[in-house]
Amino acid sequence: MTEYRRFLRRLVRNYIVGSVLAVLCVGGAVISSALKLPIGGFDRIFIVLIVSFLIMISLELLTFARQVRPIRGLFQQDDPSLDEIRNAYVQIHRLPALSVLRIMGPHLFGLSVPAVLLTLLFIQIGWVELPFYYIGIAASGAVLVAGMHALIEYFLTDQAIRPLLRLVSETGEQKYGVRVSLDGRVIVSTQRKFQLSAFSIGAFPLFFFVLATQIRLTVTNSPLVEDYWQWASLILVSGIAFSSLGAWLLSRSVRQPIGNLEKALRAVQTGDLDVRASDLYSDEFSRLVSGFNHMVQGLSQRQQVNEQLLQSYFSTLAAALDARDTYTAGHSQRVAEYSLLIGRGAGLENEELDLLNKTALLHDIGKIGVRDNVLLKEGRLTDDEFEQIKKHPALGEEILKRVEPAEMMGPLLPGVRSHHERYDGRGYPDGLAGNAIPKFGRIIAVADAFDAMTSDRPYRSGMGLEKAISILSEGKGTQWDPYYAQIFIDAFYQEKEQPEPYRAEA
Repeated sequence: MTEYRRFLRRLVRNYIVGSVLAVLCVGGAVISSALKLPIGGFDRIFIVLIVSFLIMISLELLTFARQVRPIRGLFQQDDPSLDEIRNAYVQIHRLPALSVLRIMGPHLFGLSVPAVLLTLLFIQIGWVELPFYYIGIAASGAVLVAGMHALIEYFLTDQAIRPLLRLVSETGEQKYGVRVSLDGRVIVSTQRKFQLSAFSIGAFPLFFFVLATQIRLTVTNSPLVEDYWQWASLILVSGIAFSSLGAWLLSRSVRQPIGNLEKALRAVQTGDLDVRASDLYSDEFSRLVSGFNHMVQGLSQRQQVNEQLLQSYFSTLAAALDARDTYTAGHSQRVAEYSLLIGRGAGLENEELDLLNKTALLHDIGKIGVRDNVLLKEGRLTDDEFEQIKKHPALGEEILKRVEPAEMMGPLLPGVRSHHERYDGRGYPDGLAGNAIPKFGRIIAVADAFDAMTSDRPYRSGMGLEKAISILSEGKGTQWDPYYAQIFIDAFYQEKEQPEPYRAEA
């Protein structure tokens, strides 16, 4: 509660500063001129102001209490929930805009409406002698004072909430391990903020001048007062138009570079690290854009290094596995190459091709759990030994499930588990058939079979390439997916004059 009380003291101090500045700048000049007006019953008007002021303060305090209720409730609890922390965090961000609504609502109307009604009542019963149009002048002055106060209050509150926001965000991180933020949510857009601020700065002094001149001409009984609003209206319209145009131009000059950066950031969020923000500015945005582009360039270089390390990691695992058996050395790498050949022929996107390559490199990782006397046996396997071998797809899936981060290995699991399934449903470990077999499993099955047939084994020599292709062709639709098998066969004949990619290594 200590930080919350400190925050409330800042708001009260800012409120007083804003009120004093607004009243001194506008109210002081208007009131000093108004004191010279021929008004009867001035003491009763003072009573009107006191009553209206008390009503205004009451309404504003009630409104402020409702605005800070979620924030106060957070600091009154010993163990707030994460939702309560988030709600308070958002409410704190809304306080600057709410301060404007509070001042232009309860603050303005809580004072002006009772004052106007009481003044009209006192005029009716003869307690006050005052021309009716003076009430309009007073109401206009109240709007000017409230508007300037609201503008000052917004920016003072915007600065006052920073320490409290930091505290609430840290509270969420300490209690729930979540650093609370808006996650890109916009409470007040920069464009609206600049437009309203620039318009107010340009238009308020103009309104103030017109109002003060009206009062001054009335006090001095100047003959110009009769034609005053003819030229004053022209000045007001011209000034408002210029203020609006200037506010729009200023907001656009800020919004354009921000929009440029937002577009580049969205591209980075989707994984595009080749994007660069356009550096078309000569102010501080030039420095900001340059820093952003350097950051993205560094991330791109780091990603390339990470991808190289990751690929090396997969290749190293595959090489370590193949090293257990000199007869199958290079098997995983070759299966990955054949799988990529099929994937490209099937029109897979680069992201899928990358996952296919990783899956193929690790498709036999489960053989780590197969005993050497079975895996390296030089003769034919017994039925029991073959059952041990058939466990390696499921075992490989279990091994990869333990690798962190889990989301990196997740896309590889279906292909590793299913690369020995048959298209007719007679494969293992799950007996899947047709398109129920995961896509990567169907692709790797073709590549794995071709390399197995063309590689030398302790109990047999590898068969010729043409013979292996013939077996693949005969097994389309029964053992292998006919679509992926045909892609591989077509690629073989297209590259027949350069068969090196298909030649088994010793």
